[in-house]
Amino acid sequence: MPGFITKYIGTLYLTRRFYLLTGFCIVLFIASFMLPGMFRYSRIVFFVFIALILVDYLFLFVLSKAPAATRLAADRLSNGDDNKIVMQVKNNIPFTVRMEIIDELPLQFQQRDWMLYQRFKAREQRNIAYTLRPVERGQYRFGRIILYVRSLLGLLKRRYNMEVEQTIPVYPSYLQMRKYALLSQTTIQSEHGNKRMRKLGHSMEFEQIKEYVRGDDIRSVNWKATARKASLMVNSYTDERSQQVYCIIDKGRLMKMPFAGLTLLDYAINSTLVLANVCLQKQDRVGVMTFSNKMGSIVAADRKPIQRENILQLLYNQETAFLESDYEMLYMQIRSRIKHRSLVVLYTNFESMNGLHRQLNFLRSIAKYHLLMVVFFENTELHQLSGLQARNVEEVYIKIIAEKFEFEKRLIVKELRKHGILSVLTPPEQLTINAVNKYLELKARQAI
Repeated sequence: MPGFITKYIGTLYLTRRFYLLTGFCIVLFIASFMLPGMFRYSRIVFFVFIALILVDYLFLFVLSKAPAATRLAADRLSNGDDNKIVMQVKNNIPFTVRMEIIDELPLQFQQRDWMLYQRFKAREQRNIAYTLRPVERGQYRFGRIILYVRSLLGLLKRRYNMEVEQTIPVYPSYLQMRKYALLSQTTIQSEHGNKRMRKLGHSMEFEQIKEYVRGDDIRSVNWKATARKASLMVNSYTDERSQQVYCIIDKGRLMKMPFAGLTLLDYAINSTLVLANVCLQKQDRVGVMTFSNKMGSIVAADRKPIQRENILQLLYNQETAFLESDYEMLYMQIRSRIKHRSLVVLYTNFESMNGLHRQLNFLRSIAKYHLLMVVFFENTELHQLSGLQARNVEEVYIKIIAEKFEFEKRLIVKELRKHGILSVLTPPEQLTINAVNKYLELKARQAI
């Protein structure tokens, strides 16, 4: 008996149309007390209504077959990007129906009103696509797909639960990594177009000896090979490879600040993954280090094919620490672990000159042995406040404070430049493109 109730009554729901028609019947019966002649018509309408309910129930519970639904998604989602999810829904009922489709989204999205309304013809199958933008790394658990099916009468609807639970990990933005893969060519990508960088000096990494053709640099003539071959031979050189790049991510409390849903740490992680991919395509050796009040994870610089996956797995597990970062410890670790001169890209954040001066001696010490590039963030919300039109004393105060902090950011850039330290001050959403641009610029100038 409980199984019968569950099957034939437990999944039955009443629609808004049912309640409207019920109210209409009640109004007719009430009116028949004042107009006795209407009572017969009220009974006819009521019995027709009952008959329609029975017909609708027959369609949904006797003549129908359960629909089918599955969820198609990638093995892993990309953090901070729009990820495509597809639901494949098939109507197995031999007549046209309307469906309310609910996909139980992971808790991280905090969205409990997600619903689609679709009309399906008999035996029709349809792929329904939508996008999700996660802003946190980790495991995302999708629940059931719930279908509420109603016939064209629309008085009743029946619920079907599709048990398609699945857990999908959200990794750092590998979609951005693919997007910027073309940046490994010898151009610099910017928001307004491409530009070429003039190389300084001459690359001295030997590639091959070849016959001279018109246009070759006569300074590269190989006279010994020319004598042996009895024809003019020249040395061919290529861009220097196997240069060492380390991306170092600060996981201190300042990297917890959120912008557009993502923390600064997640912006830095996404940028590191893209930059590492570009470095590997440039045949450079790339490594990653993280730190806060103590040293975090480390992947030694290499250019093996598996290096990209090693970096991705390391970045997936990083979390912000709510403590002050220890730059003295970072300097000691760099001195002991990085033996060769390298490009060190430090993702961090300084909100004031005092914050910079506390760490400046350690940054200068790192810059003595490596080419140091400090990447830190503009506060875009302060930029918006400084551009507001002040209308009272309080708004004047807020505007002045915002302008003060913006000015200090520019002073930080000048202070780093004064000590021979490269810097990139960037809005969070433009971090990846600006970091890759700077790397390619240094590569083109052979500054590494």
